[in-house]
Amino acid sequence: MRSDRSVTERILNVLRPYASNWSGTLGRGDLVIPQREIPRVIHEILDALHEDAATRKEAGDRELFDVLMAARRSASVQDQADLLRRHFIILLR
Repeated sequence: MRSDRSVTERILNVLRPYASNWSGTLGRGDLVIPQREIPRVIHEILDALHEDAATRKEAGDRELFDVLMAARRSASVQDQADLLRRHFIILLR
């Protein structure tokens, strides 16, 4: 979750200069982005997402095996799922 926060912070840093109220915060969620700036803003947001994706790696067979063997000893399926979620990021394909 920590990396999710850092990505969120980087995206907010890209958007903060375009906050519409005087304080420069995104509390209300209103943005005013000049049309000529939109491609640059999109590229900066995509760069932040790509940097985060590059730091994540696929789990190796040994690591996966160890966690699955530990999960088999859990009392319930819910405990097994919780153990897998704590060790891995699970995405739908």
